[in-house]
Amino acid sequence: MIINTKFVKNLIFSTIFIFSIATVVAQEEEETSPKFSLSGSIDAYYRANLNAGNGVDAQAPGSAFANLPGFALGMANVVATYEGEKVGFVADLVFGPRGTDAIFASPMYSSTGDIVNQLYAYWNVSDAVTLTFGNFNTFLGYEVISPVANFNYSTSYLFSWGPFSHTGLKADFAISDDFSLMLAVMNPTDLTEFNPTGQYAYGVQLGYSGQYANLLIDNGSYEIDYTGGFDLSDSFFLGLNAAYFSGDEDDNIGSFAGVAVYPQLATSDTFTIGLRGEYFTETDFFGAIGASDADGDASVFAVTLTGSATIGNLIIKPELRLDSTSEDTTFVNGDGEAMSSLSSFVLAAVYSF
Repeated sequence: MIINTKFVKNLIFSTIFIFSIATVVAQEEEETSPKFSLSGSIDAYYRANLNAGNGVDAQAPGSAFANLPGFALGMANVVATYEGEKVGFVADLVFGPRGTDAIFASPMYSSTGDIVNQLYAYWNVSDAVTLTFGNFNTFLGYEVISPVANFNYSTSYLFSWGPFSHTGLKADFAISDDFSLMLAVMNPTDLTEFNPTGQYAYGVQLGYSGQYANLLIDNGSYEIDYTGGFDLSDSFFLGLNAAYFSGDEDDNIGSFAGVAVYPQLATSDTFTIGLRGEYFTETDFFGAIGASDADGDASVFAVTLTGSATIGNLIIKPELRLDSTSEDTTFVNGDGEAMSSLSSFVLAAVYSF
């Protein structure tokens, strides 16, 4: 039997061509098909005051998110993400003391509202416009709720007393490669489950090359905020945050202002050392510092030195912190007497997945 070799060759080449086309189509479908993923973190820590008591009444700086004595828990954070070509969602759940501190205004209605850190859907209307609807973390400030994204383990006064989360509708615009704009209409700040007042807050963010100017207007109060940073070399980074908040006089809400700098030096691929220096001042008994003078004005200077050692997905963070206030505040010594300064040590472990 004589075989037509030309026919066989054509058959082989045709088969290879069809298989190649099928492979490319399959790869394109895989790249464009919706993707579901799970990520998150867990963290725990040890904390001790160095110049004060460490019992149940031991004080910590504000709501520093590392304010419990002895061996303590941070939180478990589980983030479910569904990412389609145009639409998707994020369900960000938190369990533990750190999460409870972050969602302090919930539950308002649902018995499980205190585990919802973020819950939103989004629509990529175009390459330049994205709409987000639901509950999302604030756009103000340098630090965030998750310890994975912060260099220092304990948080700043600016973060602790600024807004944490919003529920509403926001629109993000990519104006150019360098410029971005965000506009938002939201429930009153930190009222994340529903709106009990019928009033609304408004947000604006203008970004340029990693620097952001933010404005939040909320029922007679407003906050302006600058957040940014610069890579001064391959191993040295400088982060910056400054904010001013003016409270509603009708509701007797005071004001605060502050500035924080975050120099960080990477000494190797697995170890970085960083400092946070912060000056924070409040008026009219705003409540962050615990002022006790007649007019309620007080200020604090806080220095936090943090090391960050990476072992795979595990980060070990030893931290020394000194808070010095303008007068005796809620810091107490072993005899229960008010003090104007507090020094503390924290050792934290953060695992991300």
